[in-house]
Order: sequence, then structure tokens, then C-alpha cells
Amino acid sequence: MPSVGIIGAGIGPLEIGIVLLIVLIIFGPKRLPELGKSLGQGMRGFKESVTGKDKDDEQSELEASSAKVDATSDRAPEPQPAATSEDRAPAASRAKPAPDAPA
Repeated sequence: MPSVGIIGAGIGPLEIGIVLLIVLIIFGPKRLPELGKSLGQGMRGFKESVTGKDKDDEQSELEASSAKVDATSDRAPEPQPAATSEDRAPAASRAKPAPDAPA
């Protein structure tokens, strides 16, 4: 039974190496970065067309999420008032004010 390679069609590391060597010989080392860049842009364009998102959508989503995070992190917690001795004393021990005398 033949072994299944990296891609699943029986292509192994030796075959990939041979293809890369042929590409290097044909295009030369100076043009390989240009080919890689154009290949990457083509793959990115294909992905954007399949998913329906483009670069502007991703940037607006990132800006919205970072603005939301910034808004919550910039806000300082509200200071709590200091507790007084009346606040610390139990309710039963607090002095009740005297009722107003009729005038």
C-alpha cells in the first residue's frame, strides 16, 4: 500500500524539494521574494473573497474592540467615602436624637 504524503496525494518531502529547486533555478534568487509576495497577496485576496471580509472590515473591528477596552481601562474606580465612627457602631448603640419640644 503506498504511503500518503504531506498533501494527501502521495507528494512527500522529496517531491516538494525537487519542485522548489526547479523554481529556484527558473526564477533565480532575486525574483523569489517578489513571487512569494505576489503569491501571498493572491491567497489573501482569495480568502477575502471567500469569507466576504476585507481589510477595512478587519481594521474597523480591531479599532472598535480596542476602543472598548481602552474606555473600560481608562476609567478609575469611584472612591468610596471614608467610614465614620457612627458607621462603625452597631445600630442599637447609636444615640437617638431627642424629640423636638413643642413650641
